[in-house]
Amino acid sequence: QVQLVESGGGLVQAGGSLRLSCAASGSTFSIHYMGWYRQAPGKQRELVARISSGGATEYADSVKGRFTISRDNAKNTVYLQMNNLKPEDTAVYYCNVLVLPGNVYWGQGTQVTVSS
Repeated sequence: QVQLVESGGGLVQAGGSLRLSCAASGSTFSIHYMGWYRQAPGKQRELVARISSGGATEYADSVKGRFTISRDNAKNTVYLQMNNLKPEDTAVYYCNVLVLPGNVYWGQGTQVTVSS
């Protein structure tokens, strides 16, 4: 089992920045991917960004150039630096980890609200 604790959401004006953090605990030795998904009201949950244990990253087209995902393997923590936030980034952001051979865990979600 893996437990995830998220922090860093909040309310920010358009153009502002926020940094999300997600710390994993428990059976963390086989964590492969760590990442972030988001879900806006009335929409499906979508991948925002993810990073592999080797450091390979993947981003949604809508956040490329504005968001940066990073990872501290020693702390089992993943970060999402969000710059130049837009109102359309408003959503609940969920931390997600993939533990080999294929178990997926989700955080409780943190609200990000961007005002125009």
